[in-house]
Amino acid sequence: MKALTTFIFAVMMTVSSIIAYAQNPTPLYDKGDTAPTFVGTDQFGKPFDLSEQLDKGPVVLMFYRGYWCPHCNKQLSQLEDSLSFITQKGGSVIAVTPEKPDNIEKTIQKTDASFKIIYDQDLSIMNTYGVSYKMEDALIEKYKGYGLNVAQINGMDEPYLPVPATYIIDSSGKILFAFYDPDYSKRATVKQILKNLK
Repeated sequence: MKALTTFIFAVMMTVSSIIAYAQNPTPLYDKGDTAPTFVGTDQFGKPFDLSEQLDKGPVVLMFYRGYWCPHCNKQLSQLEDSLSFITQKGGSVIAVTPEKPDNIEKTIQKTDASFKIIYDQDLSIMNTYGVSYKMEDALIEKYKGYGLNVAQINGMDEPYLPVPATYIIDSSGKILFAFYDPDYSKRATVKQILKNLK
């Protein structure tokens, strides 16, 4: 029964994607651009600086919506399962999310993610990369029908989410690969990431 409920929820979420992007954010960075750096705090409470991470090698930077998103959990799990292949190429994975730290822990429990997850508390990282958008009222009510209050999950007054974009950034700060699709059911694959990671 639990599996059936999860499946039905995933289908509803996918159908809702048509509504979710009525207000499309505009991507600000693409392949060949210089990626903006940022600082933050990871799930272990340790400070994170993208520029320092890039000194160690290329970074796979991805944005995800929350523990409640089955597409996000699938992508995060796949990245964790393939992490050894990424590190063999000298790379690391950094995830950015608007969900609060206690909810990040739920994501980790669901996905076993061991890479750094950065809480974008003030949306500054999402806004800098042009992936942030405010949910439409109709979608807010629809999600509440599923028992989801996104603003509350994120610790904000209003519900903002990221387009689940993925960027590969080389050690010089150049974007080698950019995946940005307003349909949140579509994600960069591990195959695409490994192919473009240099």
